[in-house]
Amino acid sequence: MRAAPAAPLLQLLLLLGLWLEAAGVAESPLPAVVLAILARNAEHSLPHYLGALERLDYPRARMALCSLGRGAGSCQPRAVPLPGASPLWHLCAHRALEGSEATTPGVPRTTMWTTPQRCCRSGWQLWAMAMPLWSGGPRGSPGGDLRGRVLGKMENSCSPERKRDSPEPQPPSQGSVHCLAEREEHVPHGNISPLYPLRFYPDEEGPKHWTKERHQFLMELKQEALTFARDWGADYILFADTDNILTNNQTLRLLMGQGLPVVAPMLDSQTYYSNFWCGITPQGYYRRTAEYFPTKNRQRRGCFRVPMVHSTFLVSLRAEGADQLAFYPPHPNYTWPFDDIIVFAYACQAAGVAVHVCNEHRYGYINVPVKSHQGLEDERVNFIHLILEALVDGPPMQASAHVTRPSKRPSKIGFDEVFVISLARRPDRRERMLASLWEMEISGRVVDAVDGRMLNSSAIRSLGVDLLPGYQDPYSGRTLTKGEVGCFLSHYSIWEEVVARGLSQVLVFEDDVRFESNFRGRLERLMEDVEAEKLPWDLIYLGRKQVNPEKEAAVEGLPGLVVAGYSYWTLAYALSLAGARKLLASQPLHRMLPVDEFLPIMFDQHPNEQYKAHFWPRDLVAFSARPLLAAPTHYAGDAEWLSDTETSSPWDDDSGRLISWSGSQKTLRSPRLDMAGSSGHSLQPQPRDEL
Repeated sequence: MRAAPAAPLLQLLLLLGLWLEAAGVAESPLPAVVLAILARNAEHSLPHYLGALERLDYPRARMALCSLGRGAGSCQPRAVPLPGASPLWHLCAHRALEGSEATTPGVPRTTMWTTPQRCCRSGWQLWAMAMPLWSGGPRGSPGGDLRGRVLGKMENSCSPERKRDSPEPQPPSQGSVHCLAEREEHVPHGNISPLYPLRFYPDEEGPKHWTKERHQFLMELKQEALTFARDWGADYILFADTDNILTNNQTLRLLMGQGLPVVAPMLDSQTYYSNFWCGITPQGYYRRTAEYFPTKNRQRRGCFRVPMVHSTFLVSLRAEGADQLAFYPPHPNYTWPFDDIIVFAYACQAAGVAVHVCNEHRYGYINVPVKSHQGLEDERVNFIHLILEALVDGPPMQASAHVTRPSKRPSKIGFDEVFVISLARRPDRRERMLASLWEMEISGRVVDAVDGRMLNSSAIRSLGVDLLPGYQDPYSGRTLTKGEVGCFLSHYSIWEEVVARGLSQVLVFEDDVRFESNFRGRLERLMEDVEAEKLPWDLIYLGRKQVNPEKEAAVEGLPGLVVAGYSYWTLAYALSLAGARKLLASQPLHRMLPVDEFLPIMFDQHPNEQYKAHFWPRDLVAFSARPLLAAPTHYAGDAEWLSDTETSSPWDDDSGRLISWSGSQKTLRSPRLDMAGSSGHSLQPQPRDEL
């Protein structure tokens, strides 16, 4: 039987669709969802947070923002349906202050509604965001269908004339342009003239200290958002903290598709911390369970019932028992700790509402909270590290293009040059590495790596390269690969430049580096301590694979430094001019072996005496950071692992074939890696990493 012609069939389907729509049986609209946004001290994360909201794949006509502001003695939630015609959502953030945050009395940052004029008059710096976000509000809401309604665009340059001439603002009303203000917690009182009186937390010891009053205020805000969503007739409400970045634009659809009353997308962090608990004690405290780490590591995948989720989660307002859920006041029988996440967990338990966490997909990232005695700079540094982790593990965070971010001021952080060795045919690695350095405000210079694949044996010999007699890989027994030749020549070219230009000290990175938390700050402190102790040095490892860490001696007076022992990898190190001269003087090209085997020979820590006999003097003064400040982005066995030195042909093989040398253990993850204190990538989690 002949198939029906395509054109008539399409016409029939089109007519059928029109008939169904006219009959009222067309596909029903997706559920309406309210996004509850509460921001406090979030200047560092808001651009990425809002960028993630912009990219959510969900009909704008079915979404509305509920951002909470504080009025005189009460909190007034406001839904902000943003039409798709590119309105302005004005966000005020206080201009950066000179000096440290400890120079002025603590004043809690809060949220409030105001106008652009008032922002200018009160000294706030205006953030104008042209966010093509929302087309309307939930069905039955006061906004209804706002497709044809556009918020008025207000031009405001915060010029002195506008500050002086601006009228006194009125309380906001629906349809007006709003301004979500965030006040720096350390601001001289005389510099601010807020629209509403700001509340202080009398017992608050710092911006990250949670008092009972602060917990109560947060619970009240969340309760008002919950009440507001119910009154608007929304089907769902999504609570999402402003340092939780939903990089998966399908998050809403995926969570709703589970059909669960309360469900959280499992978020990744720099450690084993996440936004759920697997266990809770009868008194409402955290309880360790055997299920947590397999869930966090995605060794088991799916949606799992848990006693508590926090920070980012979706509540189905039409689920059975959902009408009994509340943040404030707590349940009449509540005796657990006075904390918003625990209060809500108890409410779910009391109402018989199941709580789940889903980890089948990578949904996004959550910043590890700092300790109560720490400040906003610590939290900002943590968030930068989270950005770097997302660049490695993907998908990367993307800041809103409509938010003005504080300008970056990259520098060489006390070094004469910061080199980044990168293959031209690996642009993704190069871009990621440069983006990582940019986020840390480090000015790096790319050095095109010598591509071993482009070398043949005659070209290698023309460069004066010859193999070290008797060299074999310590694990696989193979000879030198072309990739290893290219890697050595790349590092060698940098050593030559250091000597030719007389550079006193430089940083050298390969393009597969995963930076540890606060890499820049820790490196700067380390180098300051080295300088203060007047320690002579030629090379300092910042990242490596230690072979015998227990045999390495600490450096007296420098707790962050050890005398380097036999090590693998050259992914990150500092090199002095004296060190570069010693490396070149040994004439290694005439007796080449992998560069990470050559360096331990030069500081006389290589276990192979035959190899060492070819080089003299072996007087390189080498140390290593402890804990290490960098690690490889991936290890052998990881799905994303790729090595241009391990996957390569032998140095004298011109057949063009690529061999993956799986026998080598250099690129395997080692449980003995000294990565203590910051990374979640070691095999042995610390007892409280998940908290």
